[in-house]
Amino acid sequence: MEEDQSRGLGLAGETPGLKHGNGVSNSSEDPGSAGDGISSLEKPLLKRSNTLTSSHLAMVGAKVSHIESLDYEIIENDLFKHDWRSRSNVEVLQYIFLKWSLAFLVGLLTGVIASLINLAIENISGLKMLHMVHLVREKRYWAGFFYFSGFNFVLTFIAAVLCVVFAPTAAGPGIPEIKAYLNGVDTPNMFGAPQLIVKIIGSICAVSSGLDLGKEGPLVHIGACLANLLSQGGSGRFRLRWRWLRYFNNDRDRRDLITCGASSGVCAAFRSPVGGVLFALEEVATWWRSALLWRTFFSTATVVVVLRGFIEVCRGGRCGLFGEGGLIIFDVSDVTVRYRLGDLLLVTLVGVIGGVLGALYNHVLHMVLRLYNLINDKGRMAKLALALAVCVFTSAGLYVLPFAVPCTPCDPAFGAACPATGRSGNFKQFNCPAGQYNDLATLLHATNVDATRNIFSTGTPGEFRLDSLLIFFAIYCVLGLFTFGIAVPSGLFLPIILMGAAYGRIVALVLQSTVAASIDHGLYAVLGAAALMSGSMRMTVSLCVIFLELTNNLLLLPMTMFVLLIAKTVGDAFNPSIYEIILDLKGLPFLEPKPEPWMKDLTVGELAAAKPRTISLQVVEKVSTVLEVLKNTGHNGFPVVDRPRPGLSELHGLVLRSHLVAVLRKRWFLAEKRRTEEWEARERFSSVELADKNCKIDDLELTPEELEMYIDLHPFTNTTPYTVVETMSVAKAVVLFRSVALRHMLIMPKYQGPEISPLVGILTRQDLRAHNILGAFPHLAKKSKTH
Repeated sequence: MEEDQSRGLGLAGETPGLKHGNGVSNSSEDPGSAGDGISSLEKPLLKRSNTLTSSHLAMVGAKVSHIESLDYEIIENDLFKHDWRSRSNVEVLQYIFLKWSLAFLVGLLTGVIASLINLAIENISGLKMLHMVHLVREKRYWAGFFYFSGFNFVLTFIAAVLCVVFAPTAAGPGIPEIKAYLNGVDTPNMFGAPQLIVKIIGSICAVSSGLDLGKEGPLVHIGACLANLLSQGGSGRFRLRWRWLRYFNNDRDRRDLITCGASSGVCAAFRSPVGGVLFALEEVATWWRSALLWRTFFSTATVVVVLRGFIEVCRGGRCGLFGEGGLIIFDVSDVTVRYRLGDLLLVTLVGVIGGVLGALYNHVLHMVLRLYNLINDKGRMAKLALALAVCVFTSAGLYVLPFAVPCTPCDPAFGAACPATGRSGNFKQFNCPAGQYNDLATLLHATNVDATRNIFSTGTPGEFRLDSLLIFFAIYCVLGLFTFGIAVPSGLFLPIILMGAAYGRIVALVLQSTVAASIDHGLYAVLGAAALMSGSMRMTVSLCVIFLELTNNLLLLPMTMFVLLIAKTVGDAFNPSIYEIILDLKGLPFLEPKPEPWMKDLTVGELAAAKPRTISLQVVEKVSTVLEVLKNTGHNGFPVVDRPRPGLSELHGLVLRSHLVAVLRKRWFLAEKRRTEEWEARERFSSVELADKNCKIDDLELTPEELEMYIDLHPFTNTTPYTVVETMSVAKAVVLFRSVALRHMLIMPKYQGPEISPLVGILTRQDLRAHNILGAFPHLAKKSKTH
């Protein structure tokens, strides 16, 4: 296990026994019914060499963390049913109103914060570039280099220190962790106030420092953090205890708002409301319904209104150096797109190359991230040194490379726009004499937004030289591979967009000299960016809509769809998407939508037999038994078995660990073994109290007299857990588990009778993961290789 942790993969095995199979969801796997005696907990009951092992560790931020699942399932116990029936119409309207109000606030705050981040990045980067270019124009080259590198070094240092010291989970894009959360994995310390603050300041500093990363991924994480903080009233000791917020003290409503936050973040990054909703649907969300579609769209619509307001306010230079809020604006609605049938063959080539390059990029990045895990595992100073080393390398490359290309004379047709000596423009003069421009400096010595506008610009087929584009593509490939994974907030969207746009223009230049192509070079850049993003991230529908909303030109839609489908198909033939690779590296137990083919040959009953027997409790259980079970296991749920008469037993339901702890803390004990009336539990407990997930019992002290008393579990037992028959295939169980967003799946026997146990076993998330199953059933590994 230590070796796996040192690699940062979080794949830790366990020894069969008490905590064996404890899994990500800490379910009740282990021996015994209530009559077996607690001492049996210490004994491994299965006499076999291979048992179903499970990993409950993952890399979250900077360290290996214990991971649990989320309770998305509705716990239908007596207290919940009473609470639901007793809600008045006013309270129901309050709940509905608050859900929509929070969705509005998520969109509003995400839009405001995104606009301020854009303005800060544009002005900080712009000031740095202007002063550096001024030194170059005066031929003070060394002064320009030290100023440029020093400025970048300080900004990177601030971003890295914030991540390393205050919020390690704020490093990276945060999208893989959001995918895991919406899949049902509780990733700790991901959506708190420190992560939000560090993400905002760190992304401003990291992007402004010239590192090859974008703010788009961090904006998605920022939106998710805002959603979590609003729904929970804050975090830690500063958390608001507003009575209305009790409605959202559950994982289901929190999940829905975080989905709205992720959609709002994408919308804020690309000014794409429909694309943001589709990104959440296609890429991050596992659970979806029509009501959630409406609320996410409402949030993204709010974001767009806020962004448009900032753009209008900032026009005319009222927001600093640049005029429209620092948004990526590539409006080609006035460009007429014409293409012939032969052009589709060229577009196909763009898609195929994009798929191959995207898959190759994923493969190399995978190896780099494994190397970075080894370095980052050395401690804080190692992570800080790695980030600063990448910054120095980036600054040197960006500053020196433009001097390696010759200057290009300005075309008289461009008039006063060439060369551009001011803040922005397509033809940066940099080190060139009057009347000439440096095309590589136009791309490298510009803000990310300005560089995107320049490379996407239409009507400029001769602006960029082939050698300059090749240098730009190569340096951005290298920087993109070595920048992602350092301890700063970073996004993959913009680096891949710029790489793809460069390769699209390269293809256009090559084709221009060999065949007659009618498509504009700027549009080839758009298609190249779409192809490379689809080849790496394997997005199709959402990416198509994002590019459609960016370009504002429906004539591009057929070609964009065509190239995205080709790139994704080609990429899928080589390796998974980049986010799936990161999820696997971190050890996050993400359940894929498609089960492995060999899972059809295995039943859930056989899977349950590869685990220690299940611990179950009686409906009326002894306090000492409950306490002993909680102390000796880390499981989250325990089946409750009722014995209405001798020789006959039935499954009453499932009780959560947190509810058992709440009962012990309140000392709701009975002097005699009996079932309580409905009103007795309602007098002492409320649904708000039971929503608290405090599962610590270390400080709980009970007297010997209390240990001999009893607890009636039936008011707290979920009497409608999801159950499957033991003959169901594992493939079908995986689809059900993921689709319904379960934490526990109870297995019932096919045949029932007086002498037959009402429960075969219980499965959790980790039990359904392919590598865990193959560890218990090695013969299936051969079948997995043949498929």
